Amino acid sequence: MAEQIHESLAREIAQTGVAMLTGSVDTGKTTLGLLAARMALAEGRTVAYVDADVGNTTIGPPACVGLRVLDDLDDLDRISEPDQLHFVGTINPTRLVLQQVVATAAMTDRARMMADLVIIDTTAVVSGVAGETLKYHKAELCRPDMVVALQRGGEMEPVVGMLRRFLDVAVSVAPSDPNVMPVSPDERAARRTEAFKKALIPPLERWKVRPTVFAPTLPVGLNLSRLDNVLVGVQDPGGGCLGLGLLIHDDDGLRVMTNVGEGMRGLRLGSMRLDPETYETTLLSLREVMFGV
Repeated sequence: MAEQIHESLAREIAQTGVAMLTGSVDTGKTTLGLLAARMALAEGRTVAYVDADVGNTTIGPPACVGLRVLDDLDDLDRISEPDQLHFVGTINPTRLVLQQVVATAAMTDRARMMADLVIIDTTAVVSGVAGETLKYHKAELCRPDMVVALQRGGEMEPVVGMLRRFLDVAVSVAPSDPNVMPVSPDERAARRTEAFKKALIPPLERWKVRPTVFAPTLPVGLNLSRLDNVLVGVQDPGGGCLGLGLLIHDDDGLRVMTNVGEGMRGLRLGSMRLDPETYETTLLSLREVMFGV
């Protein structure tokens, strides 16, 4: 029964303009989104897939919202390769809510100009103040034609209620996909590690950087060693993200280690450190790093 519901939902998504997928962990959001994309492509439509799941990305590296434009069915085999990125700076969906909402809305706006169908795949955080706020404001700014909420019980009801009450959007509620195999936290962490390795694959160059190239701006007198191993987004002149970089502090000052240095205009500071040997991550507060508060 659930399989038939999901197939019907996928067909409905494939016929719409912009669809946002929501649901908790292992409910089948990505499976449903890719099925809908396949159906739309088979009908000759162009699909833009916006991956806003910053902690468990399908497109591009973690800590970013990725966009992949699919012109034909063969493109699905290369969906992990982003056409565009927007750096958020965290893998934790409960942090930097504003940055996540802005990144998702910005990528959705770009996607509207590039495809017939836009599918927005969101994070698995759906409950509590952070989860409800994140989903509500994403829907508010992205303006989807439909929202699909996948749930095991009634965990999506608060979000669904808010969307129906305050936004003029069609919301479809369906059971989670019974065929989706649960992924353990350790497996997810291992996948993130591999994704970071891929994003920072050699050859890596070390570019010396000035304190004036950062957003947010570094305070005067900051001990630059406090930025050692902080993850950054490498920005191009148009405000887009070329890829990831890692700050390295040594006796000669501050450098960024990256494989996308050509065209670099500035660096956006992330709220996490990345171990260059193990690729393990540690969340941090930029306010504490910069001001000690």
